[in-house]
Amino acid sequence: MSRHILVVEDDHRLRSVLLRGLREEGFETTPAQDGAAAMRLSVADVDAVVLDIGLPDADGRDVCQALRANGFDRPVIFLTARHHLTDRLSGFSAGGDDYLAKPFHLAELAARLRAAVKRSRPAAPVSGGEVVLDAVRHTCTVRGVPLTLTPTEFRILAALLAAAGDLVSRRDLVRAGWPEGAQVSDNTLDQYLTRLRRKLRESGSILTLGTSRGVGHRLS
Repeated sequence: MSRHILVVEDDHRLRSVLLRGLREEGFETTPAQDGAAAMRLSVADVDAVVLDIGLPDADGRDVCQALRANGFDRPVIFLTARHHLTDRLSGFSAGGDDYLAKPFHLAELAARLRAAVKRSRPAAPVSGGEVVLDAVRHTCTVRGVPLTLTPTEFRILAALLAAAGDLVSRRDLVRAGWPEGAQVSDNTLDQYLTRLRRKLRESGSILTLGTSRGVGHRLS
């Protein structure tokens, strides 16, 4: 099955290499050279976004935040020449799902995209009473009212709901939320859990996200 990828990269040469390479890997691709084009083209039926952080008109992290604010819930993989931990953490905080530092191998990007798209569409719907995750439409509702989640937030919440009130270890939450082998710090997981806790509270859900310090988390 073909997957449609929006490639946001201002460097013409690298953008051409990405488009050609991803097509050879079996993806459909749409190019964008800046943040404004990314915002305009993201309304298309794309399965994921490859997003350069150093765009000419905006920081890619700001673009990602704007996409999320507009309800875009597909995976976003950042490309950047920045290698520091703080840069990776800021990318995750902006709503990104993965982070690939330049230079990189195209085969690795393709593998991360396949995993991200696959993981963004869970195999079966999960329900926690008032909270329902629709695996086909990749939507979340609280008492029938839509709740916007990023793909990573969706997967973490699905793992918590599937546990039916039992404790889920932090390691298992990382396994549920990120591709295999991803380097996810405790701070990154905590940021996602904090956002989930806030979104559930603001939605009016009676579910609370509890913590057993150093062990794991549960919904109750």
